[in-house]
Amino acid sequence: MKKLLSILIGVNIVLGLQAQVRGNNIVVTVTPDHKDWTYRKGEKISFEVKVLQSSTLLDNVQIDYEMGPELYPDVKKSELLKQGKIIISGKMNKPGFYRLRVKAHVNGKGYEGVCTAAVDPEEIQPQAQCPEDFDTFWSKALEQARWTALEPIMEPLPARSTDKVNTYHVSFQNDKWGRRVYAILNVPKAPGKYPAVLKVPGAGVRPYNGDQWTAAKGCIVLEIGIHGVPVTNPQSYYDELQAGPLDGYFLWSINDRDRNYYKHVITGAIRAIDYIASLPQWDGEHLGVLGSSQGGFLSLACAALDKRVSCYAPVHAAMCDHEASLKRIACGWPHYFYGKENPDPKEVEEARYYDGVNFARRITCPGWFSFGYNDDVVPPTTSWATYNSVSGPKEIHPYQQTAHFWYQEQYDAWIAWILKMLGIS
Repeated sequence: MKKLLSILIGVNIVLGLQAQVRGNNIVVTVTPDHKDWTYRKGEKISFEVKVLQSSTLLDNVQIDYEMGPELYPDVKKSELLKQGKIIISGKMNKPGFYRLRVKAHVNGKGYEGVCTAAVDPEEIQPQAQCPEDFDTFWSKALEQARWTALEPIMEPLPARSTDKVNTYHVSFQNDKWGRRVYAILNVPKAPGKYPAVLKVPGAGVRPYNGDQWTAAKGCIVLEIGIHGVPVTNPQSYYDELQAGPLDGYFLWSINDRDRNYYKHVITGAIRAIDYIASLPQWDGEHLGVLGSSQGGFLSLACAALDKRVSCYAPVHAAMCDHEASLKRIACGWPHYFYGKENPDPKEVEEARYYDGVNFARRITCPGWFSFGYNDDVVPPTTSWATYNSVSGPKEIHPYQQTAHFWYQEQYDAWIAWILKMLGIS
């Protein structure tokens, strides 16, 4: 027994000592000469580029770089950095974002660095045109969806509940009989009336866990899926849907506003608000909507279409300013018309009903916006254009270094703001 114990201890020690691969020893940094990454039109923008090995400059490094308005670089060059660093400058004569992307070649491998400077971002205006019947279209879509009763089903999830929070797998009807929205519902156990949060998802197909932490603060939380399937299955179930029946769902029927996949996604998000309103624990006053990327777009849509939403907080909101690329300006994911010289006019026209900018123009409740300047998926040009379209109360909190991801401080500030707006300390 002692020998067996010694062997087990030895194995655990070996496993614990195994090194994990984390990051690169060679790093390319690109730093603007303005701390806030912000410049004026026509102002010289200078970037300091360094290639570092073990945090020290690496001599005689070959780099390639491209520079210009984001997604549309107009400068492409190569340089040999004898001392591992260089200053590269450019300028932009109109509002937007100016990006420098550098690739260093070391021992047959490539290492990238990027920096995106803002140029008078408060002046960026969207290119999205709004259909005259935009409001009528969505009012009718919601009216028709509500012809179908919610008929909610609630399944307790004891394993996900805590001493303070009850957790349920719930579903309710969307825009026609048999098409259901599935979600995780968290409700405080203590009797009382509570504010609520609707969490809308980013793109993809996945299960959901709910949010017991926020609920424990004294808040109802409903986290929805958008694909009409249960949200508690194993990950493999969703991987198969992603690769099969739901592959590329965000591109389906973009030339037909009535068959566009996002029509039932948006009505489903509003039906989720209907469901929250039906809960006896809701206080009837405070309701926030949170989401990032695709969920950021859905946050905009909910805040625009439903006056019961008291606050919203989109992070790097996707699906904004689709038409911008027709004028060689960065457009939002999924980049419907990027690189297309002659897009289908019908697609352009119908996509306007699903442009986050057109929802943003209608929002009157308070909003909190955040995004990164190095984001290729949701370019900051679209994020600022969307923010500038909002006439209601709003805050903007860029985290310039991020791409299509979060910093912990950014996430913490997001949650802190929504709790404050819901009256939760």
